[in-house]
Amino acid sequence: MHKHIEWDAPGGASVDAHYAKDEQHRVTPQPGMMLTARYHGATVRVQVEAYKDGVSIGKVAALIGDDGERHDSFGDLAKGDMVRLPDDKRAFQASEDDED
Repeated sequence: MHKHIEWDAPGGASVDAHYAKDEQHRVTPQPGMMLTARYHGATVRVQVEAYKDGVSIGKVAALIGDDGERHDSFGDLAKGDMVRLPDDKRAFQASEDDED
């Protein structure tokens, strides 16, 4: 069963916004790929197991707080949880000096 998550809006790190005018370089998520999203200010890495109709399904592989520390759980989310990640919530990995 998938855990329902209310993902943060990706803001300036939005994958959708980045590829809006350049669809030919956009990659469709495939099993094994790692995707990034934001959840309550944390960076969440999701390992894709399946993709259908604009939604990736996968397990939470990493939870990184806004302080850069890795966590086993963060809010209602934990490593290993199966989640659904819509394309419009995907984000680019934040750099260490990113203020976003």
